[in-house]
Amino acid sequence: MPITVWGLALGQALLVTGNILLVSVTALIGQQIAPSFALVTLPVALQFLGLMGVTIPAAHLMRWLGRKTGFLLGNLIGVAGAILAFVALSDNHFVLFCISTFLLGMAIGVGQQYRFAAIEGCEPALHSRAIGMVMAGGVLAAILGPNLAIWTEHFFPDRQYLGAFAALIMLYIITLILISSLPLKKPGFAEQHGDVRSYADLLKQPQLVAAISSGMIGYGVMVLVMTATPLAMVECGFNFSSTASVIQWHVLGMFLPSFFTGKLISRFGEIKIIQSGCLLLISCILLNQLGILYWHFWTALVALGIGWNFTFIGATSLLTHTYRPAEKAKVQGLNDFCVFGAAALGSLMAGHFQMQLGWEVLNLLMLPAVLIAMFMVWISHRKQSSGILIR
Repeated sequence: MPITVWGLALGQALLVTGNILLVSVTALIGQQIAPSFALVTLPVALQFLGLMGVTIPAAHLMRWLGRKTGFLLGNLIGVAGAILAFVALSDNHFVLFCISTFLLGMAIGVGQQYRFAAIEGCEPALHSRAIGMVMAGGVLAAILGPNLAIWTEHFFPDRQYLGAFAALIMLYIITLILISSLPLKKPGFAEQHGDVRSYADLLKQPQLVAAISSGMIGYGVMVLVMTATPLAMVECGFNFSSTASVIQWHVLGMFLPSFFTGKLISRFGEIKIIQSGCLLLISCILLNQLGILYWHFWTALVALGIGWNFTFIGATSLLTHTYRPAEKAKVQGLNDFCVFGAAALGSLMAGHFQMQLGWEVLNLLMLPAVLIAMFMVWISHRKQSSGILIR
């Protein structure tokens, strides 16, 4: 793999470390400072809204100014958001904390383009493996993220989770230095001046519809269940260390398979990998009906993580077959807007569903969505096999 792919994998590791750090503490901070229980997961939802809102502008900005400029701006926003979160938590200011998580979501949204930048730095035959390699950077995050949350929990005696945001500031500064040193490819003439189809024409492609819908549902289901898990475990009497441990193993499930997901896609194709991911999501839902012991949460969240990995990387790889060079920003921006919009909705509804419906019903509600994703991917495969493919 080119050095750019390795550098982006490290950048992804640092980015996801910060993201998992946020996942580990944000809902719990919301419990402490939110004015009502219904707003506990609002900071998490705003993180994903910021992520969703920046996707299309960031993709078009990079089309004209290049990946490096876009990534540097994203990391600067991350530094600002982490500083603001530190100040907000120091004063127990809920509104300010919500603004900070929105900014942090924007930074994470820009960083989601790392996987697309990776495929631009290698041969087409290596695209799925490059995506997997960048996503594999999350393995480091799975180790560092929850442990940083635990190590820094009482770093400032007066504020339980304040140290987490001091660590987050440093993570974004390190990533800023890393990205500035990478030889990222500049946009070419065909990318900037080629013909671009309308959204209506682009969405006539069964593969594009399948890629976006499976990415949306896979990510939305994963985020909703993951965000609700700490709340459910606290209700069941588990301490913070147990909750952080389950999240850590979940994140390992999310990213450890990335070392071989690309090879599996090369061998079996995107459709089979996405369908396998959906089956794993269903297994998570069913496992969460069996009980509320530690091993129930642990097993279900690991299955959830692997299921997300297969659906997300499979959908991302499938997406790369659906656009021309000049349409890259348009399609990638649309995809990430939809995918992370679903994630924002999932995080926003997590607290409400957990409070109103309970853990078991919350999980069962995810089942129809996963079945819809499987159906959409199956339809795409049928139409592709019949030659109904527009490119």
